[in-house]
Amino acid sequence: MITEHSLVVLDRDLGHPRLSRGDVGTVVHVYKDGRAYEVEFVDGGGATVALITVDAKDVRRIESGELLHARRCTQAEPSNPADVRDDSAHDGPSAVARG
Repeated sequence: MITEHSLVVLDRDLGHPRLSRGDVGTVVHVYKDGRAYEVEFVDGGGATVALITVDAKDVRRIESGELLHARRCTQAEPSNPADVRDDSAHDGPSAVARG
């Protein structure tokens, strides 16, 4: 099981406007014995880009020997920190971004 503070890789595109498959984030909370995770993604300056809840199948641990890759985030920066958070629209964890 992935634990809090672990680095994880987004293993698929979730349709989030600021995230792409391969982005690296940090697990900040583990839900339901590892069935879902709250993951924070930050830019190179440490500003939060997204804070989302994902199913376990959507992320994996980063492995030894993998290189991190930098890319420019093309979406406009949110003016409100609450705008980076993804709230689930249904009963279970979700990675669908709020419009």
